[in-house]
Amino acid sequence: MPEIAPGVSFDTVAREWRLKWSDPACLEAVQALAAGSFDALKATNGFKSLHRVVCGECHDYKLVIALDADAFGAFASAGFGPEPDFLAKVAQIPGVSTVETQTYTFMAM
Repeated sequence: MPEIAPGVSFDTVAREWRLKWSDPACLEAVQALAAGSFDALKATNGFKSLHRVVCGECHDYKLVIALDADAFGAFASAGFGPEPDFLAKVAQIPGVSTVETQTYTFMAM
């Protein structure tokens, strides 16, 4: 199992797509667009889970795609699957702002 530092090992790497949404219509459009990527993400080699996080107070929307650590490099090298298309399209939805991505380890304790 990979280890970042002694005692900080992991078996999962996650890619997060995140953005801010402005109103319910905007959020509905974001969700509809995201749903179009779910099948491709779930078919990715090493796929473990897909989680959505939505905060109604601060208007965060996040998709967390978790893969086996051993498979993540190939996913990254291939351009993160449908990510470029999703990011380009979601940025065009009225009311969407602060479109970002982040990669991190994800480990159950």
